[in-house]
Amino acid sequence: MISAVGIQKSYGDVKVLKGIDLNIPQGEIVSIIGKSGAGKSTLLHILGTLDLADSGELIICDEKITTFNEKKLAKFRNENIGFVFQFHHLLQEFNALENVCIPGYIAGKNTAEIEKKAKELLDYLGLGDRMTHKPAQLSGGEAQRVAVARSLINNPAVVFADEPTGNLDKASSEVLHQLIHKLRTDFNHTFVIVTHNEELAKMSDRTITIEDGRIK
Repeated sequence: MISAVGIQKSYGDVKVLKGIDLNIPQGEIVSIIGKSGAGKSTLLHILGTLDLADSGELIICDEKITTFNEKKLAKFRNENIGFVFQFHHLLQEFNALENVCIPGYIAGKNTAEIEKKAKELLDYLGLGDRMTHKPAQLSGGEAQRVAVARSLINNPAVVFADEPTGNLDKASSEVLHQLIHKLRTDFNHTFVIVTHNEELAKMSDRTITIEDGRIK
């Protein structure tokens, strides 16, 4: 489902990724671990099409991403990829339901259908009574679950998560860990997660260690 071959990336004179080869099948939960500065987030951003490799080939859902122009890449990203970040990046002026709907609106989907699906996702994630609450009225764990719902609104093939539990307490982290596995079981979503959380890494199907820009 994801195939990366010879991915290299530098920033100025600093070579961050030094030839990454990676294959991730549909429905797998993969954790990427390693020390700070090893290249984990850079790899995640390239796999998630938020950044471009200097060289190498990236294929997602049988599409050769490295041949796409910016407009085609943005459309592909919106339709096929979901993101969850350490700091949920919810828009403060919108309530939970509105935040979840935004990627669907961007995709030009039917408003009524998107709102219906957003309500179903929030119910599924245990947030049925928090739909009209704005981010400032939500706990950290609730806000992160809203972010998860937002990442799923367009039914992506893969969800990329960058330190998704890094800003959560232990109890909220455990809820999110269980949720990721439930989503994979119920909907066969693929998850690629950068994490320092050992418990989350242990719960993954596979752990990939990045060291000095290479897979160890």
